[in-house]
Amino acid sequence: MALSPKAGEESALIGAAVAQEAAEPEADATAAEDTAAEEAAADPAQEETAAGDSSAQVQDMVLGAENAPVEVIEYASYTCPHCAAFTQGPFKQIKENYIDTGKVRWIHREVYFDRFGLWASMIARCGGEDKFFGINDLIFEKQDEWIPAPGPDEVMNAFAIDQLRKIGRVAGLDGAQLEVCLQDRDKAQALVDWYEDNRDRDEIKSTPSFVVNGTLVSNMGYDDFARLLDSELEKAGE
Repeated sequence: MALSPKAGEESALIGAAVAQEAAEPEADATAAEDTAAEEAAADPAQEETAAGDSSAQVQDMVLGAENAPVEVIEYASYTCPHCAAFTQGPFKQIKENYIDTGKVRWIHREVYFDRFGLWASMIARCGGEDKFFGINDLIFEKQDEWIPAPGPDEVMNAFAIDQLRKIGRVAGLDGAQLEVCLQDRDKAQALVDWYEDNRDRDEIKSTPSFVVNGTLVSNMGYDDFARLLDSELEKAGE
């Protein structure tokens, strides 16, 4: 999926990043979640913690041994079908044969084409590093279910937020926690800034893209990826 950001695109993402502004509350269940979120926000200690989290540096999400001889940085968008295909296909074999065996350290970084991908990222990160990759898999697995069909903005926004909330709940996040994450404008801005810095530094022009031991490579199937990883392991004397 080609990456061609337009001027002002990032500010538009942030302008729509707060879920409460983007979607009507869900009936009954969501109304209860909103009440719980308001009660949590009324606690000054929790407010202070949320503000501290928002201003913190965005964390890379990592799998694999810290001292693995090969490092792969994946750049992927939650609204990119090629990224979903890679996550559901080649990545599973790479994880089994290279990451879980200590040969590869895998870093996942999100790319934001649109507000829906940004919201998905905020949901994926809502449970912290422990839950991130499980939610990441769910978001890609259910990509066809939560990305809205073209239509009026308010309808598209409401649909996407409703479906992403459901994914978050399936992953074990409670309603109040989801609302705090989705309404965190400072975190949304931090994520977009982080994405822009990564994109510019690593010259990312499409997704999925990968930086393998410092070299940028494009999407490929498992066999080609395995050959590349084996070559890097051989260089490292493994």
